[in-house]
Amino acid sequence: MIEEVRTILGQALQLGDRVQSFDADTRLLGELPELDSMAVVTIITSLEDNYGFVVEDDEISAETFLTLGSLTEFVEQKTSE
Repeated sequence: MIEEVRTILGQALQLGDRVQSFDADTRLLGELPELDSMAVVTIITSLEDNYGFVVEDDEISAETFLTLGSLTEFVEQKTSE
């Protein structure tokens, strides 16, 4: 699943080939200048559309977007509900 989340992240942030080097430990929040508040909304919308779940406002925290791994864990949790 991390590959799918990485692809969605790369498309949403228009990272091009840079995203291919991202692994579970790659820091996102504070490290990617492209990851601003509007980008977070775009990523969440893309994840909702791709996986068919709904993310409530109170489910999102800075920890969710800390690393690619934490974002993937969030998606795994939402898809198992």
